[in-house]
Amino acid sequence: MSSSGRGVKFWISAWLPVALGIVVIAFESTVWFGADHTSSPLRWLYQAIFGPVTDAQWLEIHHFIRKCGHFVFYGLLGLAWLRAWWLTLALRSLAFWRCALLALAGTALVASCDEWHQTFLPNRTGTPWDVLLDCCGATVMILLIYAFARAFRTERLRRA
Repeated sequence: MSSSGRGVKFWISAWLPVALGIVVIAFESTVWFGADHTSSPLRWLYQAIFGPVTDAQWLEIHHFIRKCGHFVFYGLLGLAWLRAWWLTLALRSLAFWRCALLALAGTALVASCDEWHQTFLPNRTGTPWDVLLDCCGATVMILLIYAFARAFRTERLRRA
């Protein structure tokens, strides 16, 4: 048991989703997941569902799909960070918004490291705009959780 009286199972349960999210991002931040490698399989899938598109249309659609992936996945990572901080700091009675700010800071750190790493890869580009998009995804997801909790679980937000 740790000094706070929580066992290893607690710490794994609280932080494993964050660690897994970071591992997935590290895996996707490789040469193999650059736009030049994702275009063909995503186009095949898209056309199987929606029908054929021109090359010019596909360039825009592919860009949109990739940016939506940033937004959604970093939104989920933000929720994983939020959950981990909420569970970890429960005994300290920190308000939801303090945990949310820590979650956004963690998301911004991971997004920044991801984009910085991509600047060293030949077929990837690191851009601060993607960091901003990633943080927006986390912010929107956290706000949605807050709205849901306010509507249906108000007692859970009143810890502080």
